[in-house]
Amino acid sequence: MVAEFAAEIFERELNKLIEEIKLYPNEEKIWELTAGIKNSGGNLCLHICGNLQHFIGHVMGNSGYVRNRDKEFSVSNIPSAELVTEVQKTMEVVVSTLKATAEIDLEEEYTAFPAHLLGKEKLTKGFFLMHLISHLDYHMGQINYHRRMISQY
Repeated sequence: MVAEFAAEIFERELNKLIEEIKLYPNEEKIWELTAGIKNSGGNLCLHICGNLQHFIGHVMGNSGYVRNRDKEFSVSNIPSAELVTEVQKTMEVVVSTLKATAEIDLEEEYTAFPAHLLGKEKLTKGFFLMHLISHLDYHMGQINYHRRMISQY
């Protein structure tokens, strides 16, 4: 049930991400920075996709995805349509991987992330899925805030 519920939550939240990207008043605003804001909405979107494609798609689903975390934060001016496509690809990989994940597998140790960074000695796949949902929503809040702040100018 956990994998099924996680798939449902990821799908819902990634659809919200698509809507958030579409709410920017224009494509330039997605990449704009202002005082006190270090990451653009576009870079945060790419970071969410890279994070999920790596930790769920590659690690749990053997998708073959190769992550370039530095690029997630350094590229700019990617059209919003391409960002939406990247989110849709990410959603497909995440949902299909989780739907193929047996509940017993979620009890296995997850070693692709340092457990001590989350205050644990060991991580299970199930625990790490919950962390990834939290991580996604944290950045979703940042994107929403970025869009509202940038749209004022």
